[in-house]
Amino acid sequence: MRWLVTGAGGMLGRDLCTVLAEAGERDVLAATRSELDVTDPAAVRAAAAGADVVLNAAAWTDVDGAETAEEAATAVNGHAVRNLAAACGTRLIHLSTDYVFDGTASFPYAEDTAHAPVNAYGRGKAIGERAVLAAGGYVVRTAWLYGEHGPNFVRTVLRLAAERDTLDVVDDQQGPPTWSYALARQLIALAAAARAGRAAPGAYHGTAAGSTTWYGLARAVLAEAGLDPDRVRPTTSDRFPRPARRPAYSVLAHDRWSGTGVAPLPGWRAMLAEAMPALLRATAR
Repeated sequence: MRWLVTGAGGMLGRDLCTVLAEAGERDVLAATRSELDVTDPAAVRAAAAGADVVLNAAAWTDVDGAETAEEAATAVNGHAVRNLAAACGTRLIHLSTDYVFDGTASFPYAEDTAHAPVNAYGRGKAIGERAVLAAGGYVVRTAWLYGEHGPNFVRTVLRLAAERDTLDVVDDQQGPPTWSYALARQLIALAAAARAGRAAPGAYHGTAAGSTTWYGLARAVLAEAGLDPDRVRPTTSDRFPRPARRPAYSVLAHDRWSGTGVAPLPGWRAMLAEAMPALLRATAR
């Protein structure tokens, strides 16, 4: 197959390219932000022409920055995705986020839950989602993503643990820590299932099973690194005010994977253990 990966220089984009290479896929156009401006409709159409699968990992990811630059953030997360959807239709697999929901639930969000974003980032991503779904494409929502490439919570905890005796981490937000490499493997499997007619277009959730808090995740990170998890102390979100409101509950259901032949992702704790050697190497560099 011919593949186009947008946002190929980011954390997930780099893992997607790695997984494709490991799968023996050689016809891959890996487009970084400097190589493909996803806000340019003509450039998008040209890049997507002839691709069998388009994996859109391009995004404005600065959640707090979007609060003061919502138009610019929405241009990438919303309007550019609309252009991709128009050019690709069912060939598009688009990465989205739990931030399209309000975070007030007490049980995992189903794939067909109505959008209710509480910040500018989520509003832009919801616009993009609606365009993809209307065009018959695939939306895969993820949450609490971490990986070997680029800044993320797990790597930050490892770095801070080397600099400080204790770490204060919020314990009032619940979510599913998800390894970007494992998600990349799932996305490639979804593309194959879609091509084989086993996976219908629509919304899917690509997150680890189970959930924890940021405090619980930080403790697990230190434990996996052979450090004392009691160095992490719980605190509340109001101690760390941010421009953008964060959902308090980001746990997503995985029902739509049933019948596709694509397995839901494993539990977050086992996933972290598998990921930790690569994360420790990356942090040490």
